[in-house]
Amino acid sequence: MTMTIDVRVVSAEGSIYEGVATMVVAPGEMGELGILPRHAPLLTGLRPGELRIIHGENTEYLFVNGGMLEIQPDVVTVLADSAERATDIDEAKALAAKQAAEARLAGNLDQMDYAAAQGELLAQIARLKAVQRLREQGLLR
Repeated sequence: MTMTIDVRVVSAEGSIYEGVATMVVAPGEMGELGILPRHAPLLTGLRPGELRIIHGENTEYLFVNGGMLEIQPDVVTVLADSAERATDIDEAKALAAKQAAEARLAGNLDQMDYAAAQGELLAQIARLKAVQRLREQGLLR
């Protein structure tokens, strides 16, 4: 019998995903985390990136724009700043936002504005990578 773990992904907009998984891969602040059932309890921050929820042969791809990750032996909870299914990402909009962030970085910015623009650029790059992964797997055209 395959062991599973309950997964909940929520953001300010509401519930994004609820279900079970055999493994979850999350973009932790210090690197990717692979989470299996019966994982040791952990609370950590998330960086913008791809959240993969694996259940058997199927994988659900989501994009999270930071937040918190709580792991318990039988449940994974993602409290995302914002989140969306990778299939719902508007690639043209993400590319335009990436270019706007790059343009802001090229200007004269104080440290706070520079950090915000750099964060936005990293988020848009991560969003575009999620779309690219789906396209490589033939899940997007």
